[in-house]
Amino acid sequence: MNLLEIFAQVGEGMGNSILIFVLTLVFSLPLGLLVAFGRMNRWAPLAGLKKSKFPFWRKAAEFRPVQLLLKLFISILRGTPLMLQLMVVYYGPYYIFKVPITLEYQFYAVIIAFAVNYAAYFAEIYRSGIESMPVGQYEAAKVLGYNKTQTFFRIILPQVIKRILPSITNEVITLVKDTSLAFVIGYSELFTLVKRIASREANVLPYVGAAIFYYIFNLVVAVAMEKLEKKMNYYN
Repeated sequence: MNLLEIFAQVGEGMGNSILIFVLTLVFSLPLGLLVAFGRMNRWAPLAGLKKSKFPFWRKAAEFRPVQLLLKLFISILRGTPLMLQLMVVYYGPYYIFKVPITLEYQFYAVIIAFAVNYAAYFAEIYRSGIESMPVGQYEAAKVLGYNKTQTFFRIILPQVIKRILPSITNEVITLVKDTSLAFVIGYSELFTLVKRIASREANVLPYVGAAIFYYIFNLVVAVAMEKLEKKMNYYN
């Protein structure tokens, strides 16, 4: 058995790994932004605007129950292994609600666990970027006639993305490797199939093939993110 034969046999697993990667980003990036909004306690850029004409933001920034709940949510997801979270999402419905587990649910469990886990990490990255923006940005936008939504999406968010892109890149690269954790619930991604072939053939070459795939995948992601960073340099 050579590497070409191995790649031919694990083609479905490669596709599933890529699908996990793509769907996790599609769901976790916007979810992380929503969690970041709820997580921010007395949002730093707005802290100096308490007595200004931003009553909505002031009240939202001081709604403690949601903030505390989301802090706990982030703490639990960042403080426990993703592998354990996969098992909870997959087996939890059966042991808690006695809902039968189906093979089709494996895929949904993987996406739910990955998306929620990475949303917690992205939320903290977003929060750090948003809170680093100076109050003057908001005041200048108000003088120019922008409302709160326009200020955030047209002025603040593009600058935040530029600042947090290196951190986002690190998480995205980690995600490529974490897709292999889906094997813990038996989902047929690349690593699951590689393990089966290696056991059947009593050969470590399949693991070499998996390493090559993950490296190339990460290399493509790293190059793409580097090009994106260069495109965002117009803010410098």
